[in-house]
Amino acid sequence: MRVLAAMSGGVDSAVAAARAVEAGHDVVGVHLALSRMPGTLRTGSRGCCTIEDSRDAWRACDVLGIPYYVWDFSERFKEDVVQDFIDEYAAGRTPNPCMRCNERIKFAALLEKAIALGFDAVCTGHYAKVIEDADGNPELHRAADWAKDQSYVLGVLTHEQLKHSMFPLADTPSKAEVRAEAERRGLSVANKPDSHDICFIPDGDTAGWLAEKIDMTTGDIVDETGAKVGEHGGANAFTVGQRRGLKLGRPAADGKPRFVLEIRPKENRVVVGPEALLAIDEIRGIKVSWAGLPIDEVDSGADFDCHAQVRAHGDPVPAIARMERIADDAGIERGSLVVTLTDPLRGVSPGQTVVLYQGSRVLGQATIDAARSLQRAQL
Repeated sequence: MRVLAAMSGGVDSAVAAARAVEAGHDVVGVHLALSRMPGTLRTGSRGCCTIEDSRDAWRACDVLGIPYYVWDFSERFKEDVVQDFIDEYAAGRTPNPCMRCNERIKFAALLEKAIALGFDAVCTGHYAKVIEDADGNPELHRAADWAKDQSYVLGVLTHEQLKHSMFPLADTPSKAEVRAEAERRGLSVANKPDSHDICFIPDGDTAGWLAEKIDMTTGDIVDETGAKVGEHGGANAFTVGQRRGLKLGRPAADGKPRFVLEIRPKENRVVVGPEALLAIDEIRGIKVSWAGLPIDEVDSGADFDCHAQVRAHGDPVPAIARMERIADDAGIERGSLVVTLTDPLRGVSPGQTVVLYQGSRVLGQATIDAARSLQRAQL
């Protein structure tokens, strides 16, 4: 096959490309330029998609003997990922920019361009697996190494996108083996640190970065009963589950710490309360998509058993889900995913992504629109 290898400049994508070459595919490497700040450089393991990463990707392609290109997706990234991140926080939600990047950049814009240029598949260094069912339809599954599994952030991939996705690291038992293989192949990135944090906020100060992008207005901090217990300098700077930095002038009656339970941007209020009230029993999701063909219960609206995961490295919990049709403010019917959690999850926030699994298979995902605590509802 003609394969376009997305080269991030890290060890995973380099080894994935090497395996694609070794498998006999016609491979071309491409690095995505997602920022137009030429002075941006990686600091240790923080950040990614920098000049240093571009050079590391070029060196890997040179060793592998494959062509190398840099494609400028900076404007698309700015609009679809960075601006979306700002808009979501401004609306009081907690977005996942890596999910949006995979959805709109790596497996929408990149794959679309690759297919237009005659490539059969896009190869990445994600730890996930594509398996074909008895009829040849692709399914997305967890990787062999659950500790490194990245199927959660790939839950946005559609049936058509999975048909053109290649994950050569799927069955690799550990990251240590990937590094050892990179060393044997003479790849200079063998011991390069993994990137973490949000790539466009490499210093990790999300609150400080947002303060420059969103108008912050002082408002009230109230407890679960609605009583004012303090003031904040901007509701958008808080996240559900946050404990530190609340600076409450009035302690809780039981003397225990209080946590952010809810952010109400329209009222410019932050709701706080005891940790027990962070437990969420029901999730309602919008912007639903299915990783591969949806299971039969989706179309019928019947309940189905699954496991729900709301963070990239969070533990999946047993749940029962179903699809409902709801009308929006304009009267247009849209699909809504309702997930009832058998084991409550702590600190779930609107804007996060819920990904559903059956065994190792990823069924699909939705953006969380509402998270309900039965205990809070009884107050």
